[in-house]
Amino acid sequence: MSVATAAKPVTTRDLRARKGGDPIVCLTAYTAPMARMLDPHVDVLLVGDSLGMVIYGLPTTVGVTLEMMIAHGAAVVRGAEHACVVVDLPFGAYQESPEQAFRNSARVMMETGCAAVKLEGGVEMAATIRFLAERGIPVMAHIGLTPQAVHALGGFISQGKTEAEAAKVAADARAVAEAGAFAVVIEGTQEPLARRITGEIAIPTIGIGASPACDGQVLVIDDVLGMFSDFQPKFVKRYADLGAEVSAAASRYAAEVKARTFPGPEHCFGVKR
Repeated sequence: MSVATAAKPVTTRDLRARKGGDPIVCLTAYTAPMARMLDPHVDVLLVGDSLGMVIYGLPTTVGVTLEMMIAHGAAVVRGAEHACVVVDLPFGAYQESPEQAFRNSARVMMETGCAAVKLEGGVEMAATIRFLAERGIPVMAHIGLTPQAVHALGGFISQGKTEAEAAKVAADARAVAEAGAFAVVIEGTQEPLARRITGEIAIPTIGIGASPACDGQVLVIDDVLGMFSDFQPKFVKRYADLGAEVSAAASRYAAEVKARTFPGPEHCFGVKR
């Protein structure tokens, strides 16, 4: 039986124990209604800083604020019963020092009620991950293509193509695992490398544009549902095209308003039918 359908909420300890076992199912969520719809089907609801692009129309995730993450994180927690809710720490909220990371992580957990935070970075963030884990903050790490570093990377470019890049990503994976992260997202990484890393480290790997061999998978819900059309990454599979349905519904509504066929008598008060 999937952990997501168990009577008790999924914990970070449960997820850590899934290494090499039943694949971890993860989707992003940003609102309480969406969390309620996804909750019975997933193990993890990730309140990703991707909300900056899919909800707020920002060009990258760099402009996302801590206040945005807290507001959406609290909404998702209110809508979830079983899934483990993890909230992204936004750019600038944790890179300065372990102490800054702790203050902001503690605030996120206190104000949202989430189970864990996620931060980007490998070797350079290992000390921060250890600092947080030792103080009761569960951390999901994120390596490979790290969107908050998009400008430093030169764009949304797949990682691990060269021996040097592959060595760096592998070192990052080992560092975050040894520092105490309970899981690690591997994004936009060459498949053989992600497969090898999954076999080498002791914590679950969650792939997005990585490998089917990862211990779990995550996608952005707006990509899955066809609600975000600015671009479609290679690793996205659309399971619905709700964007087209929304546009068609709005078109029908506009036509009926212009034709004065909506509202009808059945939609009005004090009108005898």
